[in-house]
Amino acid sequence: MQSSFQLAFLIPLLPLIGFLINGLGRNWLSKQWSGLIGAGTILGSFLISLFIFQAVKAGQGEVISYFDFIRMEGLRIPFAFQIDALSSLFLLIITGIGFLIHVYSISYMHEESSTSFARYFSYLNLFVFSMLLLVLGSNYVVLFIGWEGVGLCSYLLIGFWIKNQQYTKAANKAFIMNRIGDLAFLLAIFWLIIKTGSASFQEVFDFIQANQGTSKFSVTDITIVTLLLFIGATGKSAQLPLYTWLPDAMAGPTPVSALIHAATMVTAGIYMIARSNIIYSLAPLTLSIISWIGLATAFLAATIALRQYDIKKVLAYSTVSQLGFMFLALGSGAYIAAVFHVLTHAFFKALLFLGSGSVIHAMGGEQDIRKMGGLSGKLKITYATFLIGCLAIAGLPPLSGFFSKDAILLSAFLHQPLQYGIALFTAFLTAFYMFRLLFLTFHGSFRGTPEQQAHLHESPALMTIPLVILAILSVAGGWIGIPAVLLQDADWLGNFLAPVLGSTTHEVSHATEWLLMSLSVGGVLLTIGFAWFLFRHYRATESRGILRFFENKWYVDQLYDRVIVQPIFYLGRILKEWVEPRIIDALVNGVGKTVQLAGRQIRFLQSGQIGSYVLLMVMAMVVVLLVQFFIRK
Repeated sequence: MQSSFQLAFLIPLLPLIGFLINGLGRNWLSKQWSGLIGAGTILGSFLISLFIFQAVKAGQGEVISYFDFIRMEGLRIPFAFQIDALSSLFLLIITGIGFLIHVYSISYMHEESSTSFARYFSYLNLFVFSMLLLVLGSNYVVLFIGWEGVGLCSYLLIGFWIKNQQYTKAANKAFIMNRIGDLAFLLAIFWLIIKTGSASFQEVFDFIQANQGTSKFSVTDITIVTLLLFIGATGKSAQLPLYTWLPDAMAGPTPVSALIHAATMVTAGIYMIARSNIIYSLAPLTLSIISWIGLATAFLAATIALRQYDIKKVLAYSTVSQLGFMFLALGSGAYIAAVFHVLTHAFFKALLFLGSGSVIHAMGGEQDIRKMGGLSGKLKITYATFLIGCLAIAGLPPLSGFFSKDAILLSAFLHQPLQYGIALFTAFLTAFYMFRLLFLTFHGSFRGTPEQQAHLHESPALMTIPLVILAILSVAGGWIGIPAVLLQDADWLGNFLAPVLGSTTHEVSHATEWLLMSLSVGGVLLTIGFAWFLFRHYRATESRGILRFFENKWYVDQLYDRVIVQPIFYLGRILKEWVEPRIIDALVNGVGKTVQLAGRQIRFLQSGQIGSYVLLMVMAMVVVLLVQFFIRK
C-alpha cells in the first residue's frame, strides 16, 4: 500500500464516528457540540481527501483491500477501496460541499431542540459516510452498500420532521421509487457475478473486454447488464420515469435539499455509469437510450420549472433537468463532460439551494415566490451570491456552468444534431426559469405581509460565508476544464480523468466551436432579457393552455396514480374482501377442521382393550409383509 493512501480508511470512518457520537449522545450533547462534531468530522475527511487527491494528481493510484467481505468457493469479494482520479475528485466534491452544508446547518437549524439538532447532524454524517463508501468501493458490492445507505439516509432526512404527515409521505415516496431502480441494479450485479465470477471493477472490465461477443459474455449480456445498471441510475439520479420523488424531497430541511441535489445521492447514478464506462462503450444501443431519456428528462423538467412558484420546487426541477444534461453527455460517450458538469453543478446548485434557505429564513418560512419581491435591498449578500448562481447555471462565461454545459452541447452536436437542437433550446429554458425566479424573488416591490417585511434581515455569518465560498467556486470552478479553442492545453480536468474515463477528442474545427459557443451565449442573453421584460414587475396571471399543463407537471403524478397506485389499491381491496375470506381463510380453517375431525375419529382406536391392540399389530405386520413381497416381485 502506498504510504499516501494509508489514511484513506479515515475518510468514511470519521463521518461514521460523528454519526455514532451524535446519534448515541443526542439526549445529552449540546447544540454547540453536536454541530462541532458533525462539521468537524467532515472537515477532517475533506483534509485527508485533499491529501489523497494530491497523491493521485502526482500519478499514484491503488486498490486497497482490507478484508474479504464475501468468500466462498469460486467467488471472492473483498471490502476494498479504489483510489484513482475519478474517486478522488468525487471525494473532494462530497466532503467539500458537505462541510459547507454542515456549517450552514448549524445556524439554519438552531431553533430545533438539542435532541433533534443532534439527530439531524447524525443523519447528515451518515449520509456523507454512505456516499463516500459508494465512490470509494472497488467493486459493485461495496458500491451497492453505499448506494443503499444514501437511499436510507434520504428517507430519514426528507421525513426529518416526522410529525408532518406530508413530509413522511414524501420520504416514503423517495424510498419506494428508489427501490425500483435498486432491484434492477442488484440484478445487474448478480448477472455480472454469474457471468464473470467477480464483482471487482477491474476484473469485470478485463473479463468483458477479453470475452465480448462470445458465449462467455455475449452482446446480449452487455446490453442487458448496462440497461439494468441504467435503470438503477434512473432511480437515484431522478430520470424518466423515476424522477417524481426528487421534487417531493423538498419536504426536508433546505440544507438537506442542497446535500441531496448537489453533493450526494443524485450524482450516484452519474458516478456509477462513469465508473462503468468500459462496459457502456461496448453497448451502443444502451448509450442511445441513455442519451434520449436524459434529453427528454432535461426538457420535461425545464418546462415544469417554468410555472412553479415554490422557490425550492423550481430548484428541484432544475436539478432534474441538469441531471438530464449529464445523462445526455453519458449517452453521447462524453463521460468527462458529464463528470465536469457534476462538479460545476455541485457548486452552483448548492449555492442556489442554500441561497433559497437564506431567503426562506428571512421570510419566516415562506417559500412562495409570489409573496416575495424586493429582497435585494435587505438581503444583499444572498442576492449577490444567488445572482452568481443563476448566471452560472444559465451558462454565461466565464462562470463554471458555461464550460461544462458547452462541453455537453458540443458532444451532443457531434453525436446527434437533433439532440443538440433540443438540448440548446432546453438550455435557453434553464436561463428563463432561473431568472424568472431571481426577478420574482429579489426585484420589484415586496408582496409579503407587513410582519414579514419588518423582520427582513440578512442571514448570520455561518450561513452567508458558505454562500460566498460557493459563489467563488461557481465563478472559477470551470476554469479547470477550459476547451482548447479558448486556451490551448488548459483542459486540466480532461487530462486528469483521461486514465479512468478515456480521452475525449473532438473532430471539429475551431470555427464551428466558436459558432456553437456564440449561439449558446447569445441565446441565453436574449432569454435573460426576455425574462426581465416579463417579470421585472410581478403580475398575477392565471395559467392557461400549455402553461397550465406545465404548472400541473404534465400530470405525471396523476397518471402514475391512475395507472399504478389506484389499480394496486383496488387489487388490495379485492384480495382483502374476496380472496382472503373465501380462499385463504377457508383453506386455513379447512386444515384446522380436518385435523379436528381426524383426531375425533382416530381416538376411537385407543379403546384400552389389549385384544384390539394385538389385532392391529398383526394387521400392520401383514400389510408390511405384503408390501415387501410385491416390491421384491
